[in-house]
Amino acid sequence: MFDKRFLPRTTRREFIRAGGKGLGFLALSQVAPSFVTRAASLGSPRPDKDAPILVLVQLAGGNDGLNTVIPFEDDNYYNLRPTIAVPRKDILPVANGVGLPQSCSDLHRLFSDGKLSILQNVGYPNPNRSHFRSMEIWETASDSDDMAHTGWVSRYFDNACAGAPEIDPKGIYLTGQAPQVFDSDEFLNIYGASSPAKKGRGGDRDLLREFSLGEAQGAEPAHFLSHTYLDALAMDERIGKILSQNRSGVEYPQSQLARSLKNVGSMIRSGLHTRVYFVSLSGFDTHRDQENRQSQLLKELSEALLAFQTDLETDELDSQVLTMTFSEFGRRPQENESKGTDHGTAAPLFVMGSAVKGSVQGNPPKLELPKNGDLTHETDFRSLYATVLEDWLKCPSEPVLGGSFDKLPIL
Repeated sequence: MFDKRFLPRTTRREFIRAGGKGLGFLALSQVAPSFVTRAASLGSPRPDKDAPILVLVQLAGGNDGLNTVIPFEDDNYYNLRPTIAVPRKDILPVANGVGLPQSCSDLHRLFSDGKLSILQNVGYPNPNRSHFRSMEIWETASDSDDMAHTGWVSRYFDNACAGAPEIDPKGIYLTGQAPQVFDSDEFLNIYGASSPAKKGRGGDRDLLREFSLGEAQGAEPAHFLSHTYLDALAMDERIGKILSQNRSGVEYPQSQLARSLKNVGSMIRSGLHTRVYFVSLSGFDTHRDQENRQSQLLKELSEALLAFQTDLETDELDSQVLTMTFSEFGRRPQENESKGTDHGTAAPLFVMGSAVKGSVQGNPPKLELPKNGDLTHETDFRSLYATVLEDWLKCPSEPVLGGSFDKLPIL
């Protein structure tokens, strides 16, 4: 049954704040009045309905990579983690002396079926340990000393998706606020489907009154913003109908991430021309008592990804969709005094889909380290982006990433 707790709600209040984030006046589709988007799309070709789709899964907080893809044949791993290391008997081997914890048994199944690629030691030069700044680096695909203000996905849209129809958002996020991957200087058709505010639609009426009052203070004309408001409600209604009518025949787990991916599956099944979807699983900032907490999060991730892949395969949509995880950073190799781990650097990522080459890319991390030492990244995360852009989305990567990065043999 459709979960009413996850009714779509556009982020209209972000419209007011958009200027401060560099999103641009019409960066979000729900604030782009129909008469403007129609004018902007005149003469644009309609995109291929069967074009490739990318689903981004953010692991917010900094996932501990060493307890996710575990170098269980390296004694240093157990020396560095006397209380939180995963016992050898509880590890599901994959290749090259590394394995997954039991909590990732569904991911192990996907790997065994050749539908999951594991990338080890992914990071970037001069890593930053601030949650905000490091996530900004990942979402803008910038150097650590470069304050880029546009998202790498928005730059992909600018370079390859100029013809998206006005009724279909180019990107959809199922999070509380717009992720920086969609930040843009240009007008982008982006839609946010997030949980409803507690006070419901009354908040929308309050916002419309704010729009009307704004005209007297020199803000945007009220009639213009009224169009915006009505278009936003129309998009809400359209997406809501899609989520209620395009029901999956696959049983999903009862977790927030699974509900998000189930809704993504419904939107893909409906035939939307949306190219990129963004979902998130938070809670990975495990400074204390990490063992059970991270294990539960990885179980939620593993089960949700398998259900999503199974859903796509059931409707023969799997050849069209690639799913990729990312996190702002990994954790320190050495556990702390609170049986947790502190902010670190490199970490593994997962890429899932029927088109991937099920393999382990890269070498196990080098753990002969001084006290509180850090991992050294082997693969720049922008090599993964370049691979996805060129081999999956069929878009030249250099204009998007601002440089050339070696591709990875995963597709």
